[in-house]
Amino acid sequence: MVHLLPLPGAARPASMESVLAAARRDAARLAEAGFPGLVVENYGDTPFLPGAVAPVTVAAMARVLLAVREEVGDLPIGVNVLRNDAASALGLAAACGMQSIRVNVHAGARVTDQGLLEGRAWETLRLRSSWDADAVAIWADVRVKHSAPLGAPRPIAEEVAEAVERGGADAVIVTGPGTGVAVDGDELDEVCRATAAPVLVGSGVTADTVGAILARAHGAIVGTATKEGGRTTAPVDPARARAVVAASGL
Repeated sequence: MVHLLPLPGAARPASMESVLAAARRDAARLAEAGFPGLVVENYGDTPFLPGAVAPVTVAAMARVLLAVREEVGDLPIGVNVLRNDAASALGLAAACGMQSIRVNVHAGARVTDQGLLEGRAWETLRLRSSWDADAVAIWADVRVKHSAPLGAPRPIAEEVAEAVERGGADAVIVTGPGTGVAVDGDELDEVCRATAAPVLVGSGVTADTVGAILARAHGAIVGTATKEGGRTTAPVDPARARAVVAASGL
């Protein structure tokens, strides 16, 4: 997670050098713990923008991605530009040689604390083709955390099908209602039944639950559970990170 703006209680914005140092530290600790891949995101940029981020954010994330790449070698790296800037994420992945992007709202629309977020699958797929970046996988959230439906809820199987079959997503992500909140097991099973695409769990995975999660889903994105004291914005705790990997059976 990349922190570009001050966290609560901070006296001033973090310098670029301190951001790079923190990113290198956390990436190295996760790689040493045995994580098979990483995701870099601008998690410290709260309150998030609903659409395109500022050019300085893209430039800063490019520096972070290349620094992380130096730390972890060939380990796969994904990019998530919060809250929903798929075009910038794709551009970063294509230019910096990353393997995937995460898109919080790829198809459909959701009501969030940033207002209404609308999927731009039509744009993302065309940009990926025109930039010769077809090797960059699109991981699309379905009913992403910190959001609510715009209208009457639809069966989640329909939302999954539209993200994959009409939106061209390469994998789908299922989350709980908020950061660090566990996914609903019945909902996870329904998503897995709805598609042949890989399904990942994107929130609330811990050392206690990762084994059971990976018995049902294809993968998991783990953040909070690896951090000191289980605090999302804290540095990675090597012991907690190793515990998650050990419990996963990797």
